[in-house]
Amino acid sequence: MPEMPSDVELRSQLPREILELFEAIEALPCEHRHTLQPALHRLARTSWRRRRILTTIQEALSQLRLDMKYLVFDLEATRRERDALREQLD
Repeated sequence: MPEMPSDVELRSQLPREILELFEAIEALPCEHRHTLQPALHRLARTSWRRRRILTTIQEALSQLRLDMKYLVFDLEATRRERDALREQLD
């Protein structure tokens, strides 16, 4: 899995709702902002990891679908060859 991006890169990849939450928290008074920012950064990192995991799963499923198509093709070709050889033996 790739390295965690910097804060600037991370923000560019976050959903709009989380970006809005960043803006709202940054507008709060300092004492409230410092209390909420660690949780917000954890939320951002978790969101990034989940998106990365989802992308990895989607890529794996695409590869599995392609592999299944090749396997079905190979199975059908093998059956045709078997049937042709059976006819030659009969």
